[in-house]
Amino acid sequence: VGEQALLKCSFRSSSPITESLLVDWTYRPLAGGQMETIFHYRSVPHPTAAGRFKDRIIWLGNVANGDASIAIQSPELSDNGTFICSVKNPPDV
Repeated sequence: VGEQALLKCSFRSSSPITESLLVDWTYRPLAGGQMETIFHYRSVPHPTAAGRFKDRIIWLGNVANGDASIAIQSPELSDNGTFICSVKNPPDV
């Protein structure tokens, strides 16, 4: 109870960080299947409103410092899978 799984994501950009910066976290279960977006950031955090990670993702990032990390609250073995962090900072993608 109260445990978290930290998913670190760091990035560098040759362009200044602006409000156009996008962060997407996607997840695919270990057993395979569709990738699903579990977290979106554009100026402010937008955690998923549905699915297995609803109300369990916390934004820990600081885009000004090149950090797009999140944490999953109360991780379970069934959460095992592939997590992908994607950062886009136009025009640098």
